[in-house]
Amino acid sequence: MLILLWGLLNESPMIAVADALQQAAADVVLLDQRDAMKSGVCLEVGESVAGHVSSPAGEFDLQDICAAYVRPYDSRSLSLVCTARTCAASMRAAAVDEILMNWCDISPGLILNRPVCAATNNSKPYQSEFIRRAGLRVPDTLITTVPEAAREFHQRHGRVVYKSVSGVRSRVSELTAAHSVRLQNVTFCPTQFQEMISGRDFRAHVVGDEVLACELVCDAHDYRYPGEHTLEIRAACLPLEIEERCMKLARSLDLPLAGIDLRRTPDDVWYCFEANPSPAFTFYQESTGQPIAAAIAHLLMKQAPAAEFSSLPVIGKEREPAEGVGSETLDHV
Repeated sequence: MLILLWGLLNESPMIAVADALQQAAADVVLLDQRDAMKSGVCLEVGESVAGHVSSPAGEFDLQDICAAYVRPYDSRSLSLVCTARTCAASMRAAAVDEILMNWCDISPGLILNRPVCAATNNSKPYQSEFIRRAGLRVPDTLITTVPEAAREFHQRHGRVVYKSVSGVRSRVSELTAAHSVRLQNVTFCPTQFQEMISGRDFRAHVVGDEVLACELVCDAHDYRYPGEHTLEIRAACLPLEIEERCMKLARSLDLPLAGIDLRRTPDDVWYCFEANPSPAFTFYQESTGQPIAAAIAHLLMKQAPAAEFSSLPVIGKEREPAEGVGSETLDHV
């Protein structure tokens, strides 16, 4: 049985998981999306799920895949596809994406993560309901296209931040008097406002039944954009109750792998902002030394009998410097 890695193989999370699997001598096939225009895929669905994939790097049968770690982009956004001379090449890349995405949703193996489950991140209000049901607090939230409603919400809470409603990466910023004129723009763009929660940020990476957490020390509203503020990331242990609620949340979303954003107030009250279905975990792993990639590799390997692992050569192309798309464009880190 084989483990599949599908996405951009020059992206740091992919590199980290591939290295961890290689160190464990797992049988791995690597499918690079940059080869999409030159790849072919056939999917057969009946009493079982079967199919075949061919690419410049090699060929394999989908029924031989017992687990997969996937971070797919829209191939049409990649520079190699965008510069293709024919529309047919772009359409072929999109078709390969579509079939493989469907396979990820119906494969009987372990998929980290299935696209249909990852889609909950496309609606923050929808995901917030899962967060509440898992026993985690969510800041008071307003989503509106009415400027006056936003002003009233701001007056009620005193300090408010605004952010994207969707899963598209956005910067969390504080709403101030300087935004008064621009606030009229929400009429044309649904915007999410939340009461500002003071405290310390934490990121919990849920990998199966394991939680690897870290603490983020930064005075910026959004530690991903520290600006002139310093950022320190250090390994941390969550209270057992919060750890269990994070695992409950991940399970309720059908996400074996998730990056959960938390904040602890000075009064020791915990809030949750979101559960990222495709976390760029290397951002945290490199700072803390936590073995997140190794935990992902271990979870993938649990799906295959120990006897299946050997030192067979890995199918895939040599890693190259990143081009076209950076590692932070797929998710919210």
